[in-house]
Amino acid sequence: MIDSHTHLDLCEAPAAQLVAEAEAAGVGRVLTIGIDSASSRAALAAAESFPQVYAAVGRHPNAARGFDEADLAELRALAAHPRCVAIGETGLDFYREAAPPADQRRAFAAQIALARESGKPLVIHSRAAEQPTLTQLGEEARGVQVVMHCFSMPAHLDECLQRGYIISFAGNVTYPRATELAGAARRVPQERLLVETDAPYLTPQPVRKERNRPAHVVYTAAFLATLRGVAPEQLERALERNAAGVFGWR
Repeated sequence: MIDSHTHLDLCEAPAAQLVAEAEAAGVGRVLTIGIDSASSRAALAAAESFPQVYAAVGRHPNAARGFDEADLAELRALAAHPRCVAIGETGLDFYREAAPPADQRRAFAAQIALARESGKPLVIHSRAAEQPTLTQLGEEARGVQVVMHCFSMPAHLDECLQRGYIISFAGNVTYPRATELAGAARRVPQERLLVETDAPYLTPQPVRKERNRPAHVVYTAAFLATLRGVAPEQLERALERNAAGVFGWR
């Protein structure tokens, strides 16, 4: 099993405990995600400390205020680390607008360009900004491998699939009211599917009273296997194969 998107530095438990719990649950690879300078460095430090952990470095749209050439230069340097396998998470978030839309778009464009330059996949965050996100990706990210993290735009699934994007589902797909999201998860081709926790957020329904952690990805994977009518072992092998293909880990 894999957890293709988590935030080890934001979880309450120490990284060593989280990684050990994940391994005990059968989760052999974890991608921990940077959302700003400090968390990107923390992600790389975790990847250096644990062979099961890889890192993505990026600037979240809510942390994009004032993004400039110095920020891009720092990201470029961090992205050169051998344990960095992706750029992001990046994108647009007009739900809170913690950063001005112009700053978000500028940071997003810079990270799209960095993904192309580095040859690494781009991890996308989009909230209350589905069409603007897709428009900017369509204009600027052709030829870049795009991972739609915590997929939340089922109405745009066909467009995402047509463009070749990888679709990643978090624990919210297991919620009883998430019927449209579950419908989308049923339709994604197996070779384009990933699963994640987004820990410490979006705990899967069977353990929803707890804070999320990488080990809990097994609940979301089990839900998806049942939803899609396949054996859990078959789906797990496909998810492992997909993640290795996208992120280049072995």
